Amino acid sequence: MVVDLTARLEQAMSRIADLEGRLKQSSSNSSKPPSSDGLAKPAPKSLRGRSGRGPGRPSGQDGVTLERVADPDVVLRHVPAVCGGCGNGLAGAAEVGMAWRQVVEVPPVRRR
Repeated sequence: MVVDLTARLEQAMSRIADLEGRLKQSSSNSSKPPSSDGLAKPAPKSLRGRSGRGPGRPSGQDGVTLERVADPDVVLRHVPAVCGGCGNGLAGAAEVGMAWRQVVEVPPVRRR
């Protein structure tokens, strides 16, 4: 019985080694086509070298910002009537913050 089990174990171990070898194969180390790699594809390697420059504007260069309009066409004030937490009126409450938003709308394109 021990001899039979030892033979079966050796057979199973050789089969496991064969299957593990198949799992390690991909299109880069065998003659398999790239489509057989599945979803675990290796990351593509870029042939372009690094330039050494960082992203964004060069240091020391002045930034450019859209200037705020002095006289806007429409001013909207959003003033709540009651407190969202307790429900009390906010008629005499002091203003604690303000935010500006400037929306620039591009005119519609017309055909000539």
